[in-house]
Amino acid sequence: MVRAGDKAPDFTAMAYYDGDFTEVSLSDYEDQWRVICFYPGDFTYV
Repeated sequence: MVRAGDKAPDFTAMAYYDGDFTEVSLSDYEDQWRVICFYPGDFTYV
């Protein structure tokens, strides 16, 4: 179980960037600040 303050496990996911879908990994942004947002996969607007 991951808890607040723990290092996030590395993962790979699809992302929409610069008009196209691309695969990104958390490790691609090592030594940089990151904000990770998760939302429902059906693109429901909140």
